[in-house]
Amino acid sequence: MSRDVTTHQGTGIAALAERLADLRSGAAARIVGLTGSVAAGKTTLARNVADALSPPLSVETVSTDGFLFPNAVLEPQGLLMRKGFPETYDRDGFENALLQVRQGAAAFPAHSHETYDIDPALTRTVQLPDLLILEGLGFQPPTRPERPAGEPDVLVYLDASEADLEYWYVERFVGFWNAARTDPSSFYAQWLHMSEPELRAFAKTVWDGVNLPNLRDHIQPLRDKAHIVVRKDSAHAISIMEDRTA
Repeated sequence: MSRDVTTHQGTGIAALAERLADLRSGAAARIVGLTGSVAAGKTTLARNVADALSPPLSVETVSTDGFLFPNAVLEPQGLLMRKGFPETYDRDGFENALLQVRQGAAAFPAHSHETYDIDPALTRTVQLPDLLILEGLGFQPPTRPERPAGEPDVLVYLDASEADLEYWYVERFVGFWNAARTDPSSFYAQWLHMSEPELRAFAKTVWDGVNLPNLRDHIQPLRDKAHIVVRKDSAHAISIMEDRTA
């Protein structure tokens, strides 16, 4: 694969979907990794790309959050508030699932935002579709030039400004907090005693102390290694900024 970089190849969901369909056809790239910061909108982008491609292609989306270690493993190690950092992921489980799905089918665990833990009831058995999009964190830099079966065939990086990411993170936190008013079992119910300004200030401290360092130290470095870099602006418009697959 060439490392030549082509810029500004296209804008919008359709452009990215078309590029991934081309790669699947020309290079048998059936498993796509989609990464980027917490709150960048990876889940939404994966879902929108899947909608743009199906039909005619069969497309499944799976979150890598399911490969986080359970809270019972993370908490004794003091890692509960470091979810999303590399050490909080079950790398062996991730790689084994990719190996199995390439052979036909695999069970993919799932993480619940409401309980902030792995929920066995949400485990899905996925049959290998035409295109499988794995979205989330926990990816390693792609191995070049040949990638082992335990890695995605293509890695897409969803980029955005730090200011936008912080804003989206705080708004998402507030959304989960509001939803907890009718769900006492929610992880976010523990902050219902706060006023909204207090909660927003707290969410910002979590961003500054946890998610921003993770972004700068572990996630952003993948931007220079990804096969495709997609940019999202403050209005949520998508454009392909770099394509290293040509």
